[in-house]
Amino acid sequence: MEKKIALVTGATSGIGWATAISLAKLGFAIIATGRRKERLEQLKKELEKDGSEALILAFDVRDKNEVKKSLSALPTSWKEVDVLINNAGNAHGMDPIDKGSLEDWDAMIDINVKGLLYVSKEIIPGMVERKAGTIVNVGSIAGKEVYPNGNVYCASKHAVDAITNGMRQDLNPHGIRVTGVHPGLVETEFSLVRFKGDEERSSSVYKGFLPLTAEDIADTIAFAVSRPAHVVLADIIMLPTAQASATIVNKTNQ
Repeated sequence: MEKKIALVTGATSGIGWATAISLAKLGFAIIATGRRKERLEQLKKELEKDGSEALILAFDVRDKNEVKKSLSALPTSWKEVDVLINNAGNAHGMDPIDKGSLEDWDAMIDINVKGLLYVSKEIIPGMVERKAGTIVNVGSIAGKEVYPNGNVYCASKHAVDAITNGMRQDLNPHGIRVTGVHPGLVETEFSLVRFKGDEERSSSVYKGFLPLTAEDIADTIAFAVSRPAHVVLADIIMLPTAQASATIVNKTNQ
């Protein structure tokens, strides 16, 4: 039997790393992509240690030429991607709209929106040709709600939600499943990046309650991917029990 292949973007840490491991346990050969080659090499060793096949590709999803060059050059035995996990994404800054940084805005739109589109553009035609495939786009509760100082980040994740729904409609005639997974508070490197390396501010986000983990999201993605071919979990919002919305979090567990 030919191997089933899953491509995971943003696999160097957090949800992407955990998802690559979870899908490997389901028997998928993993194509792991990200910007940090040394982290990808670590992931490859971990996957292969457990008997999984792995291929790593170091590129920045913001660069459409890098994306095209890397994915069009996949070895023949790795070209037929069965599952695409569009996980790469970032939050940069948390300023009110009048004080926002143009560089931060560009980064969020380029990674969260355009990067997802660039990767999808390279993988979807093969799925259409084979009339089979599963796409999981990792969004955010910020794609369902807007909160103070979230402005452009929320806009980028609303775009991910809209693109996901549009994909599902456009790819429906080809039998391709499209799932959106929208996590709330997950303790990863996310806040550290958002607050530009401020560890104290980053850690304070997760104090007083039990947040989701990257493994929680990965388990759910693996569950969605492994459903029978006639089942699609179209839209999944995941929150820690302490979180009721983007802005309501019970932090009394001191």
